[in-house]
Amino acid sequence: MKKLGEVDKKQWIKASIYLFLYVLFLIWVRSWLGILVIPFIFDACTTRIIKWDWWKQLKNKTLYQIMGWVDAIVFALVAVYFVNIYLFQNYAIPSSSLEKSLLIGDHLYVSKVAYGPRKPMTPLTMPLTQNTFPGGGKSYFDKPQWPYERAKGFGKIKQSEIVVFNYPGGDTIVTNPEVIDFYSQLYHDGRESYERTHPRVNPDTLTALQQRHLYEMYYNAGHKLVEQNPNLYGTIMARPVDRRENYVKRCVGLPGQTLEIKDGIVYTDGVAVKQPDAVQANYLVRLLRPIPESLREKIDLSYDGLKPAYNHKGVVEIPLTAQAKEILESQKSIADTIVRISRKDWLFPKNMNTHWTVDDYGPIWIPTKGATVQLNIENLPLYERIIQVYEGNDLKVDRDGNIFINGEKAQSYTFRMDYYWMMGDNRHNSADSRYWGFVPEDHIVGRPVFIWLSLDQDKKWGQKGKIRWNRMFRAVKKYS
Repeated sequence: MKKLGEVDKKQWIKASIYLFLYVLFLIWVRSWLGILVIPFIFDACTTRIIKWDWWKQLKNKTLYQIMGWVDAIVFALVAVYFVNIYLFQNYAIPSSSLEKSLLIGDHLYVSKVAYGPRKPMTPLTMPLTQNTFPGGGKSYFDKPQWPYERAKGFGKIKQSEIVVFNYPGGDTIVTNPEVIDFYSQLYHDGRESYERTHPRVNPDTLTALQQRHLYEMYYNAGHKLVEQNPNLYGTIMARPVDRRENYVKRCVGLPGQTLEIKDGIVYTDGVAVKQPDAVQANYLVRLLRPIPESLREKIDLSYDGLKPAYNHKGVVEIPLTAQAKEILESQKSIADTIVRISRKDWLFPKNMNTHWTVDDYGPIWIPTKGATVQLNIENLPLYERIIQVYEGNDLKVDRDGNIFINGEKAQSYTFRMDYYWMMGDNRHNSADSRYWGFVPEDHIVGRPVFIWLSLDQDKKWGQKGKIRWNRMFRAVKKYS
């Protein structure tokens, strides 16, 4: 321990630099509670009243070495924790939803400062984990939970930018990893369960209120099914916003825009959004023989895209870009029929009878902060998840179709956040906003800046092409 008069010039300079940088950091993140840390920084640089390196006085060499490692590991974890929260993090592409723009095995540098870093919402989290440890088990504590705040960033999300965000539908999950989307599974299996004991109903013959009651029965039947079959589904869990899985998609719709998809083309406010050069769709292809490896590489078709099984007629479903489709069409000895397909599935909103498909969807208005929408039983399914889940209100609808928000009858609602519409370039193999709806601003993680590593999952280590050198350190903006 030193007295202030014993502190030398070098220590004063060191303390001044650290404190100046730390105060700038507090101003940036607007976290004045951090002022409480200033005396500790000053002490560590100068007087050292606290014995920060007490373990260096240990005479037991083994214990000395152990504490040396502990000290280094703790420092590294704390540094990584703050870097991951406020500056950047790594993200590896796990699926083919953005092919052929971003590929499975691309490792991205994701900037947190691009849109402004989000302050910790679940602060007690193990660094370098999202929600589980590598061997399993939850890697965070549910409490405390801090309100959503975001520090100032360099810009805002632009249309067609690729964005990393927390999976909006991940507020509720089941522990069986094969169940990707809890809500889709709930409605799908719930309808099948309900129709085993009730006659099938055509929603077209029902009023909006009657449709709501029907979908509630599907939902309740699905929930009961999940609860009664933990061996099949696993147990139901809830996750806070920042501990939900990270997804990466392209932002095709901004707050306040009206979005529509017609024949696979996205329109916002009536204007066609320029499609990425590498956008692809699924086709039913009748193969006369298996696709040769050389042709598979030429059309850049991963084995992930070949997973759908052949049927008895030799037809397989394959994702293709426009250029890849032309190449495959020219191979008459391999493929003699190529037909584009579309799907309906359980699209958003899952409790509304829209007749929308993944290629013909909307129109749908994307909410913006401060805007007010008139509510009725017809349009409530579009916005009730925002009102109830994302913005934390109590929402109820009585048997007559009257809407109540926080116990009061409501005919309108004013949004408290901006929302975005995210889609994958692999349009028929992408779980995106068409399935789970709007992405709230508090779910936004950051913007991928460049690919720092790219590994081909279809090749083994040592095999030519395992490392995609031509993609290394390429700017993600190139694919926007």
